[in-house]
Amino acid sequence: MATRLIYLLLFLAPQVLIYLYLRERLPDPNQPDRARVVRRALAVIFITLNIPWLLVGARVLFGGSVWSVGRIPFTGPWIAWQLLGWIVQPLTTDHAVLSRRRFLARATYIYAGAGAALSAHGIWSAYRLPTITRRTLSFPDLPPGLDGLRLLHLSDLHAGMHLGEDQMQEIVARANALQPELIVQTGDMIDISRDYIPPYVRAFRDLSAPLGVVTVLGNHDRYTGEREVIRACRDAGQVFVQNGCHLVERNGAALALLGIDDPHNWKVDDPQPADVDAALRAAPPPSQAFRVLLAHRPGAWDTAAPRGIPLTLAGHIHGGQFYLPLIGWSAGRLITKYVMGHFQRGNSQLYVSRGIGVVGVPIRVFTPPEIELFELRRI
Repeated sequence: MATRLIYLLLFLAPQVLIYLYLRERLPDPNQPDRARVVRRALAVIFITLNIPWLLVGARVLFGGSVWSVGRIPFTGPWIAWQLLGWIVQPLTTDHAVLSRRRFLARATYIYAGAGAALSAHGIWSAYRLPTITRRTLSFPDLPPGLDGLRLLHLSDLHAGMHLGEDQMQEIVARANALQPELIVQTGDMIDISRDYIPPYVRAFRDLSAPLGVVTVLGNHDRYTGEREVIRACRDAGQVFVQNGCHLVERNGAALALLGIDDPHNWKVDDPQPADVDAALRAAPPPSQAFRVLLAHRPGAWDTAAPRGIPLTLAGHIHGGQFYLPLIGWSAGRLITKYVMGHFQRGNSQLYVSRGIGVVGVPIRVFTPPEIELFELRRI
C-alpha cells in the first residue's frame, strides 16, 4: 500500500508544482480583479484534468490490481498528459524577451497542445499493427547447418481488451507471410483474464513454421492462470518449455532452445541463475548444439552471457511504452537497463523486443509494437 501511494504521489507531483507555479506567477498583481479570475480558472482547469486520479487512486490503492487502471475510459490520453508534466516542468522559467506572464501563458497553451498531440500519437501507436524489424545476427560458432536460419520472435501479445481476436488473426497472418523457419514466443500471451484464452487459441492455431512454434511463460500469463495458459498454447500447437530445453534440427545441426519461466519472486534485472542453470542441465553440451535462451525478462542475460549462451531473446518491457528520442530516455529504465533493442557482450547477444500489446495504459509514445525476423549467420 505504501509503495503504491508513493508512485501515485510521484506521478501527481509535476502537475501540482506546475499549478502552484502558474498560480503564483501568471496573474498580474496590478490587476487584482483579473488576477482572481485567472487563479480560479487555473484551479478549475487543474482540478478537472486531475479528476481521473480519484478513479486511479481507488483502483491502485484498494482495487487489488495496478493493471486494471487501463480499463478506465480515456486513461491513455490522461496518462500522456501527466507524463508530459515531467517534460514541461523545466520550461516554466523566466524568459529573456517575453514578459514572464506572456511566456507562462504561451507555455500553458503549448503544454496543452503538446499533450493532445502526444496522446493522439500514443493511442494510435498502441493499436496499430506491429512493424517488422529485420536483423541479421552473426556468430563465429554457429554450426554450418544453421547458417541462414530465419527465426521469428513474438513477445508480449497481451491478448485482451486492447487486442482482440481480429487483430490477433492479422498478426498471425503477418507473421506467416514472413515465412520463418522457426517461431518463438517470450511470454505474456494473455492479459489477466482467462476470457481471452479461447480467442487466442483460435487465432494462433494458424501460426506455423517448419521447425515449430516454441513458447515460454510471462508474468501476465501467471496472473491469468499458469496452467490454463500453458494448456492454451499447447492446444494451439505450440511447444511449451519450462526451465528446460527443446531441440530442433536443421541440415544436420542441432539448435537447443532453452526456455525459462518468469520468476515467482522477481527483482529488478533478475538474472535468474537457478532457472538458467536448470535449462542448461537439460541441454546438450555446446559442442553438440547451438544454444538460444528464451526468457521473458531481459535480466536473465546477465546469467546467460557468462555461461556462454550466444543468443538471448526477451521482452517484458514494451520499450517502456514511453520514450523520449531526443534524450534517449525511456520509462522502462525504471525497471531494467535492457529496455529494447540489441545488446552485445563479447560473443553473447541479447535482443529485447518492444512487444506487441500494452500493459494497463493503451498508449505507446515513440515505442511502436514490433515483430522481429532474425537471420542467423556464421562468420
